[in-house]
Formats: sequence, C-alpha cells, structure tokens
Amino acid sequence: MSTTAKHKVIFDTDPGVDDAMALYFALAHPDIDVVGITTSFGNVHVEQATANALYLTRITGRDIPVAQGVPVPFAKEPGTPPDFIHGADGLGNLNSRIEVGGEAQVESAAEFIVKMARQYPGEITLVAVAPLGNLGLALKMEPQLPKLLKQVVLMAGTVDEPGNVSPVAEANVWNDPDAADLVFTAGWDLTMVGLDVTHRVVLPSTFFAALAEKHKHVAMDTLSHAVNFYANFYQSIRPDLGHACYGHDVLAFVWLVAPEIFETNSGRVRVAKEGIGNGQTMMAKLPIPYPQSGWEASKPETRVCMKVDAEACKQLIDKTLSSSWLQAPLAPVAK
Repeated sequence: MSTTAKHKVIFDTDPGVDDAMALYFALAHPDIDVVGITTSFGNVHVEQATANALYLTRITGRDIPVAQGVPVPFAKEPGTPPDFIHGADGLGNLNSRIEVGGEAQVESAAEFIVKMARQYPGEITLVAVAPLGNLGLALKMEPQLPKLLKQVVLMAGTVDEPGNVSPVAEANVWNDPDAADLVFTAGWDLTMVGLDVTHRVVLPSTFFAALAEKHKHVAMDTLSHAVNFYANFYQSIRPDLGHACYGHDVLAFVWLVAPEIFETNSGRVRVAKEGIGNGQTMMAKLPIPYPQSGWEASKPETRVCMKVDAEACKQLIDKTLSSSWLQAPLAPVAK
C-alpha cells in the first residue's frame, strides 16, 4: 500500500479510446484520487463524451461527478469527430451497454473546475487530455486559477515529433488553438506530455486482451473492444506497429506518478492560431531575446516531456491495470 499523499485530480477528457485507458489507469492507481471529470468535444461530440465518462466510471463501480463542457472551439470553425479512429460512440462502436444510470452535474465543466479550485486551493491537479476550451473558459471566469490549482498536466502538443493532424500539429491543440495558447501563457505549474513521448509508447491489442482475460469484468472487456477498433485504425496507417496503438493520454497520468522515467526541457510555448501551421506548439529552446513579439522573458515557461523510458512506462501501466481495483458496476437509481 502506497504511503504517498494522493494526487487529487480533475480529469478533463473527450473519451475516446486512449482517454478510457487514461481514466482506468487513474482509477486503478493507489496514488490518484479522481475527484471529478470534465468533458469536451474532440474525439466525439461533447454529449457523447459525457455519456462515455459516466458509463466508463460507473461500470467500474465508481460514482464520480461528471460536468459537461464546451461543445465547440473558442474561435475556430468546429470540425467533425474522427469516428474512423475512435468509432461513432468513441469506444469502438460498442455492441451494447449495460444500464448503470448517472447524470451530469448541473454546473458546466468550467464552473466545476473553478468551484473545486476555490474549495481546495493548492490541492487540485488538473489533467487535461482533450481540446483545452474548458480550462480556457475557467481561466476567464477566475483569473487567479493558476494560483488556486496545484498544477496542470496536458497531453497535448509536440516539439520535435511530427504532428498527427498536420506535419506540425497535435490533435488536442489543433482542435482549439486559441484556448491552447491561452492555457500555455497563463502561468501555472504546467507540464506538457506530447507526441515527443507518446509516440514512443506502443501498446499491442493483446496487452489489453490479456487484462480483460485476467479481470473478466465488463470494464476491461469494454476497453479491450475499444482498443481493437483503435488498433485497426493505426494498423491501416502504420502497419509496422502491428495490431497496436499509441498510449497517448495515459502518459499524462504516468508522468504524474512516475516523473522520473521522463526527461524534460523547459521553455516558453506558444501556439500558432492561423494558417498552415494552425495548432503548432512552438517552444523557445534558446535563452535569447527574440525580436519577434510573444516570446518575452515575462512569458511563463512550460515543462515539456521530451524522452520517456517506454519499457518502464508499459510495466507501470500493466502493473496498475492488473491490480485488484475493479468493483461491481453501479445499478441505475429508480425514479
């Protein structure tokens, strides 16, 4: 049993297959206490993201507050969810869902974030693995939010690794570059876990099939089904990976509990909001005074994960998800 103080986490997400991996890692890890979930558009429409967050948590036996968030980007024209990657339902087109009930909070995601940050000043870590509109809107509601949150961890962006929605852009940032630039310049304790490390961690579908066989539980059956769909997509574009997928979102939580397996650099990060470079995360790597505005020394720095011990990462994910963390699904409440 861990003796470390638990990380009190709000999970901002758009589930999404890799979001489901991340959620289950967080629920299974003894040092993480998920105190709330906020949802965004992204991998699916926000209403589906909320339904998935409620379903994924409740089939594990957890009743965690879920607050629905932004349905569209701040300024960019809304796009179409990538159903060819995650399925139309975000979870690989599940054949059926058991009845577990659950409803979203009355308050919005941004309102929930602000409320919790004020209620637990200096205690909440916000882990965001979706487009960053909820965090951007919460900042507008409460300008002191960077001082109220303990830290922010993003699965977002890329510095050296090619992008996954353009040659230079990662999907979460590209989906809402205006919100992302606001978040990167807000001044909190900020860590970016981007494609520079998530593309190093490849998880085969057999990894999740083995977990489903071990647990014999609807939650792990659901995750294994979703991963199979996800791996089919990756096999179509990267057959060299085998029937496998990138971990992506789960690495944000791996960094939270095991930062020692990563190498990081720090620098000011800005986001391109227009043109062919839309969504690019640019990091100032040299401590020089650029004549281009936007890179002033007054701009806050971001801790950026650049390398990861992929094998140690996989072992931690396996150990965590193999543990006895699952409970019987919740029954829907009669009305």
